[in-house]
Amino acid sequence: MKTSSFKRIWQMLVVIVITAFVMGSAPARADDVPGSCTGKFVNPITDVCWSCLFPLSVGGLKIWPSGRPDTDNNPTLPICACGSPLPRIGIAVGFWEPVRLVDVTTKPWCFPNLGGVKISPGFNIGRGTYGTTNQLGGAGQNTAKWHAHWYIYPLLYWMEIVTDFLCLEQSSFDIAYVTEIDPLWQDDTLTMLINPEAAVFANPVTTLACAADCVASTVSRPIDPLFWCAGCQGSMYPLNGNVASHLNPIQSSRLAASRMAYKMHRQFLAWGTMGKEGLCKKYPMPIMKKQQYRLQMVNPSPMVKGRYACAPIGASDLKPGVGRVWPVVGEDFGYLVWRKRNCCAL
Repeated sequence: MKTSSFKRIWQMLVVIVITAFVMGSAPARADDVPGSCTGKFVNPITDVCWSCLFPLSVGGLKIWPSGRPDTDNNPTLPICACGSPLPRIGIAVGFWEPVRLVDVTTKPWCFPNLGGVKISPGFNIGRGTYGTTNQLGGAGQNTAKWHAHWYIYPLLYWMEIVTDFLCLEQSSFDIAYVTEIDPLWQDDTLTMLINPEAAVFANPVTTLACAADCVASTVSRPIDPLFWCAGCQGSMYPLNGNVASHLNPIQSSRLAASRMAYKMHRQFLAWGTMGKEGLCKKYPMPIMKKQQYRLQMVNPSPMVKGRYACAPIGASDLKPGVGRVWPVVGEDFGYLVWRKRNCCAL
């Protein structure tokens, strides 16, 4: 009796081992093997380029200059007035404020700026890619598909670096937008609903004009009238994560982050804050002015020093992008968005 029981137990163990071996050696489908999500929380002390706050201006006067270019539409007069019927007199100040974070990743539901956490919503939205070669006119061209997440991140207000300063954005941390559930971000045809003008700029002449924006963004500041250009990164259209010309991960991820900012403006989820129009309140800006923003990489490798640590939209990534990406553990990107704010400090 004991011998037969022992044999049954032994046979069951053998079956379990063989089954486990067969199942473990069977090839899994690509859809069932999600990529590892990497990233880390942004350290406000060591991962933020605090010199990007400057230049600080009062009217048209730079009271704290900087080697980085400023916008070209600061108010001329140092005195401003807001309110009606009895206006209140204030001082026209201008500064750069870190207010948003952007995740850019090929892995759906991967949040690099939240420490590399990846959630499983229960449905497969599709994995992004980069480096895929498409044949175009007999030549190979790499493409990319990114997912993006837009965070509310008013860092100066949280840290209380400047207290009782009404010009700071006073809000709490939040994940404001995820593209995985946005059909307009997934499909170029559906994206035409929010950027129908893209068809006008799909020609060699307008594409060639982006070369001037590339040079201007790298040397000084972007050319806002060329709103369809993202400088050295490529075209702003379509307003989604499908990059038709992928040169390197930093170039195309910066382009996806720039498009995300433009998309927020087009959907009136982001507003204008620079220039004399923004002294008293934010204003609609459906055609985004690129000069309003700077992008600082915080994941996978924070850039905190140098002129291009927080480069304008469209600036070349050739020099600052060297050695910033690593296979497997350094392919998910996070950018801190600096926004120019002109405000009437009352």
